[in-house]
Amino acid sequence: MSDPYYRDDLVTLYHGDCLTETAWLAADVLVTDPPYGMAYAPRGTYNRLTGKTAKSSLSKIANDRLTQVRDESLRAWGDRPAIIFGTWRVQRPDNVKHRLIWHKAGQAPGPARASFMLQDEEIYILGSGFPTTSPPMRSVIRTTEARSIEVARIGHPTPKPVGLMEILIGRCPEGTIADPFAGSGATLLAARNLSRRAIGVELDESYCELIAKRLSQQAFDFSEPVRAHPSKVELRSSGWSGAEETFDFGGVA
Repeated sequence: MSDPYYRDDLVTLYHGDCLTETAWLAADVLVTDPPYGMAYAPRGTYNRLTGKTAKSSLSKIANDRLTQVRDESLRAWGDRPAIIFGTWRVQRPDNVKHRLIWHKAGQAPGPARASFMLQDEEIYILGSGFPTTSPPMRSVIRTTEARSIEVARIGHPTPKPVGLMEILIGRCPEGTIADPFAGSGATLLAARNLSRRAIGVELDESYCELIAKRLSQQAFDFSEPVRAHPSKVELRSSGWSGAEETFDFGGVA
């Protein structure tokens, strides 16, 4: 195991491949945005200093041509509680218990001529131990930040809102949070904001530098507030032990 790239009282970040840099496996809850296996290629590389866009292969997501890295990391994690971002375009991870939807209401209008436009991402719930309350939170979580501006501001092609990650982590069982695909650092920032310990791993050293700078600012990174979209769809615990109980991520109106 290598020395941490960054460490403070709550967060430890390692630079390396999560399949060999395995400190994250000592955590209690997995909350991560892994490579989806869809060969994602954004329209350009965003310079967080200038705010300008330039075409470059550097903006592609590493190990994103297949789901192999995602699936290998989940096998290493086992059946412990996990929250995993994903997409309908590829096969879901095994043993998904529930599915949430992140509705990106602040996304740009998109191409001028198209039949449909994707405006959401899936979030998969695996394992058990998540708290149950009544009434349950609805299954759609809506954020309103301007996605293209966030990409340019943060300097990562697929940053997740810290506020969204706070909602997800706030509904997790107790214990240390693991993020083996730390990316822009949103999971680690959100965990620290909630006074949760977190262990992250990131393959790209430039993103390790980005995460360390965000964490070292000391000020908490409060993003655009997020709210559950008013929906009649409820999350219920079919497939879980105690199937008569209602599953909840709790109290978000």
